[in-house]
Amino acid sequence: MKVKLVSSIVFMMVALLAGVHSFAGNAPAPKEAAACLTCHDIEAKKIGPPYKDVARKYAGQKNAQADLAKRIVRGTAPGLGWMKEGKATMPFMPPNVAVAPKDAAKLAKWVLTIK
Repeated sequence: MKVKLVSSIVFMMVALLAGVHSFAGNAPAPKEAAACLTCHDIEAKKIGPPYKDVARKYAGQKNAQADLAKRIVRGTAPGLGWMKEGKATMPFMPPNVAVAPKDAAKLAKWVLTIK
């Protein structure tokens, strides 16, 4: 009985450490993304748009990382299209004033790598 319990606990720990937020070959989410994953997902629509759609929207834009980092900290105005396109259920993203600009830049860089 003890062996089975220990095996179950070890299995669960390994599963959790294997990358709770690493999806479909994408890099694991940085620790700063934990709060973001409340409203966003890699592939599925939640309150906010999926990160793969955000990455696709910013792909090839000259200042994509800086622009996205600014939106992470300042939030977005209503009506930018995500809700109209059916990719989000909330019409805007509130400001994340607790996120430092350097952390926002790190998050933006990670989001832009998602395929």
